Amino acid sequence: MKPPKGLQPLLDDGVIDEVLRPLKSGKEASVYVVRSGAAIRCAKVYKDLATRSFQARVQYQEGRAVRGSRQARAIGKASAFGRREAEAAWKNTEVDVLFQFAAAGVHVPEPHGYFNGVLLMDLVVDEHGHAAPRLGEVDLSPEIARLFHHELIRDIVRMLCLGWIHGDLSEYNVLVAEAGPVIIDFPQVVSAAGNNNARRMLLRDVHNLRDCLARFAPELAETHYGEEMWSLYEKGELKPDTALTGRFVFDQRRADVHSVMRTIDEARKEALIRDQGRKEAAERD
Repeated sequence: MKPPKGLQPLLDDGVIDEVLRPLKSGKEASVYVVRSGAAIRCAKVYKDLATRSFQARVQYQEGRAVRGSRQARAIGKASAFGRREAEAAWKNTEVDVLFQFAAAGVHVPEPHGYFNGVLLMDLVVDEHGHAAPRLGEVDLSPEIARLFHHELIRDIVRMLCLGWIHGDLSEYNVLVAEAGPVIIDFPQVVSAAGNNNARRMLLRDVHNLRDCLARFAPELAETHYGEEMWSLYEKGELKPDTALTGRFVFDQRRADVHSVMRTIDEARKEALIRDQGRKEAAERD
């Protein structure tokens, strides 16, 4: 096939030797099957996105480190330079965390480098050597569904222990490889410590997988692994090998709304008194 424009520099530099076929195309990237020497891999070519897409990604980017104060200010102002920096940061984050996850034993495609805006990684295949199907495209026995759920929960824990949450995990970005499930697509990863929505996104990830696999092993629908692991994470007690039970005791106490509102009103009154005192002092001077 004719090489896509984004892959031509990799061909010119000898990073890959041949583009075999397109694998999939989405709103953020196109993925191609390529040959690099004797190895068959996949190349993820990122697309440049519009301003609207940047706005949709704000909730995921909260709490992420930015490489410099100038870049941070530009991203905050959404200037043309800032949008370019945000786009670069969005792509680079996936590359960075993919290497982190692979090193920590998370089941992800093995990365092989980032070249000219293209992420090169292993092609995930099934037992027949074909591109692996998504989790939502296969039927599973109850035993295999339980095994997959256990392995995916362990991977989510490993990511959380590194300070990250997938943020968009579902049956559509888990591939079923010969050896088991493999998690893909990480540009939207969420900072567990720096994002105010981290808990909600973690629970959504865990519940998405739970609901998918509960179709084959119904007892999984009664588990609460997300709540359990987040509680341990908040207390600093979560480790990659922590044994989880899936059981969680929810706080049934009703919130004392009136007491909270009184505290807020008192704080407002104190702030007004301080402001008035500063104004009077300024007038006397």
